[in-house]
Amino acid sequence: MAKKNKDTDYLFLSARIRSLERSLLTSSRMDRMLAAADAAEAAKVLAEIGYEEFNPASEAELNQALLKEREKLFAELYRFAPDAGVIDVFKIKYDYHNLKTIIKARGTDASRLLVDAGRIPADELLKKYTDSGSWDFLPEAMRRAATEASDVLAETFDPQRSDFILDRAYFTEMLAAAEATKCGYLLRYVRATIDAANLRSIVRTLRMNRGLDFLKLVLFPGGTVPVDGIVHAAAGGNMLELYHSTVLRAAAEAGETACKGGSLTEFEKLCDDAVLHQVATAKQVPFGPEVLIAYVAAKETEFTAVRIIMAGRIAGLNADVIRERLRESYV
Repeated sequence: MAKKNKDTDYLFLSARIRSLERSLLTSSRMDRMLAAADAAEAAKVLAEIGYEEFNPASEAELNQALLKEREKLFAELYRFAPDAGVIDVFKIKYDYHNLKTIIKARGTDASRLLVDAGRIPADELLKKYTDSGSWDFLPEAMRRAATEASDVLAETFDPQRSDFILDRAYFTEMLAAAEATKCGYLLRYVRATIDAANLRSIVRTLRMNRGLDFLKLVLFPGGTVPVDGIVHAAAGGNMLELYHSTVLRAAAEAGETACKGGSLTEFEKLCDDAVLHQVATAKQVPFGPEVLIAYVAAKETEFTAVRIIMAGRIAGLNADVIRERLRESYV
């Protein structure tokens, strides 16, 4: 049985993270990027906080800059984390992103779309699959999911169904990994993430007028709201009551509006904000795994913000239009 680390084991790392937090993309820095004369000036704000310089007119270079920042994030934390399993919970999604990408590429070159931030190096994952033509080299749960997703795509030519299989495996593995750390704070964050994914599934299903059978396919167990309760709420139209006592209450209200043709952008934003709120209490924690977990969540939110702002600036969108799409920042 894995040993549970003590809060005091995180003393050094917590102090290190408090220092790193000063370089996060704050609300004021985002405002500077939005007010900058052009995309090049906006990118200079990122250089000030440690991002690799890149050509702001190149999406490929933006992706590389974000990848380098992710690599730097995980390398820094791995050096000092008492339990690397805490960090791995956040890396799992990149493994599954890469599986989706390789499976849907169906033999074409997918290397430029892979994200080398998972537990399995992206080039190693691609090479082993390309050389063997199978997923037998993967850990058991991931192997079963990848094999099933590949078979379903080959039989149905439906990438959405293939993705559903991998998403279910992803959330199952993320939940198990969080439970293995014996960190209640991390487990609450993961369950909030699953709740948000399920709320998105409800809204998209109702908005597209898909039936309950479809909804059951795209729901994931493990959240604080049981799957059976979600299906019942979707059938009865009482979604607000279901999420009333959760961090997703405001998102559920926006979701009801979105189901009737309202803004999906606002709904998606509130879902992400609610999950970040789940870890925001770490600001009052002097040391412990909470500080590490909240920092990784804050950086993930930052990466999303960087992509939204830079894509908007390159496209020449109005600052207010871009701002509407931004999630709340951790600092």
